[in-house]
Amino acid sequence: MFRFLFYLITTVILISVVRMVAGVLMKGFGAWFAPPRPEQPASVPAGGELKKDPVCGTFVSTATSVKKSVGGTVVHFCSVECRAKFRG
Repeated sequence: MFRFLFYLITTVILISVVRMVAGVLMKGFGAWFAPPRPEQPASVPAGGELKKDPVCGTFVSTATSVKKSVGGTVVHFCSVECRAKFRG
C-alpha cells in the first residue's frame, strides 16, 4: 500500500517537473520562431489640458492638438481637416 502511494506521488512530481521544464523550453524557443513584431509608433505624450475643437466639438489634448493662432489666441483642433474648415 505504501509502495503504491510512493509511486503515485513520485509520478505526479515527475510529471510536474517535466511539464515545467517543457514550458520553459517552449517559451524560450518560441521567441526564436515567432514572427517579428511591427515597430511601435512614436509615443505621444498622454497628459495635457483638454480643449474643445470649435469645428467638430471633440475634446483634444493640448499636447497632441493641431494649433492655429487666431487674433493672438491659440485655437486647438483635432485634425488638419477641422483646422481647414475653421472660419475665424
